Amino acid sequence: MKLQKALVQRAALTALALLVLAALGYVVATQGPLAPLRVSLAEVGEGPLAPELFGIGTVEARRAYQIGPTVSGRVLRVVVDQGDRVRAGDLLAEMDPVDLAERSRAAAESLASASQAAESARAQLEEAKSRLRLAADNARRYAELEQKGFVSHEMAQARTHEANAAAAARDAAAASLAAAQRNQARAAAELDALGRQRGHLRLTAPVDGLVTRRNAEPGTTVVAGQAVVELVDEASLWLRTRIDQGRSAGLAAGLPAEIVLRSRPQERLAGRVARVDRVSDSVTEERLADIAFERLPADLSIGELAEASVRLPEVAAARFVPSAAVKSQGGQTGIWRVDARGRARFRPVTVGVTTLDGRSQILAGLEAGEAVILHSTEALSEGRKVKVAGDLVAP
Repeated sequence: MKLQKALVQRAALTALALLVLAALGYVVATQGPLAPLRVSLAEVGEGPLAPELFGIGTVEARRAYQIGPTVSGRVLRVVVDQGDRVRAGDLLAEMDPVDLAERSRAAAESLASASQAAESARAQLEEAKSRLRLAADNARRYAELEQKGFVSHEMAQARTHEANAAAAARDAAAASLAAAQRNQARAAAELDALGRQRGHLRLTAPVDGLVTRRNAEPGTTVVAGQAVVELVDEASLWLRTRIDQGRSAGLAAGLPAEIVLRSRPQERLAGRVARVDRVSDSVTEERLADIAFERLPADLSIGELAEASVRLPEVAAARFVPSAAVKSQGGQTGIWRVDARGRARFRPVTVGVTTLDGRSQILAGLEAGEAVILHSTEALSEGRKVKVAGDLVAP
């Protein structure tokens, strides 16, 4: 009886051990490291693609002006404020002229004096010319009389000397007139320079624009080149946009775009790429593009953030896969597929344009209708066993 009971217990323990081993094997095979990864598949599609590029930018002005004096001085008055619209030539601010008015009056007096000196020198030149004509006539007449024997040689020579002295006096008077005229021109230039300097003290708008900043108040001393007022040409406002270098293929001037301002999230504004910078940002790995508005919205805020979508030319017939299926492995771009034995295999492909709705064009490496791995529960590796699960949700 005891032997029979021991045999029953041993059989029960053996069955229990087998059951535990079977359960452990099932767990290892389905949940452990040897279990196949659950993956979901997607087919290679074929059809038209409307690729777009996405970027974030800020509203900036292509033409901005910093208006300040050309020499150091003190601000006398500022007649505009931030937000004012001005016309070309309007007065924005004025610098204190200090002693400029007195210097201008002194320069005007110097010019008048130089003009009078020039007139006096001109009169002296005319007198010298008249004396020269008289001396030359006398010298010629005495030379004729000498030939006829009516006067001595010494008297004829004296008249020739007088004519030479008159010629020298004329030359001296001409030189004095030239010097007086140069003094007159110098005085006129000084007076003109003071007038221009006076004009530079009046800071005027170079174009029609919007005042964006008032940097100084009356009484403030500023140095040459320091901006007293800043303004922008509102017609030149555009969106300074940053686009990921890895997705910027095809970006070019002239492409249509849509702009969504942060202040108007429900409104899509039409735009167009006006310029693509030749120098990219190597730190953020972004390309810079300037997108102009087709129509400037009212009360556009400079510095406001905005989103931009640039539409690339449509690809009429293209093979494509979901962008989530495109992976990078060993420095190569490709996709994962499931072979006939249920194992993951990496296949390099050539990727073209990408759409904002998550589709990537395949230029080479796949044919329409083939299946690729879209998502997996863990990172895939070459030869890893996988199990297709249609209801797998992207992690």
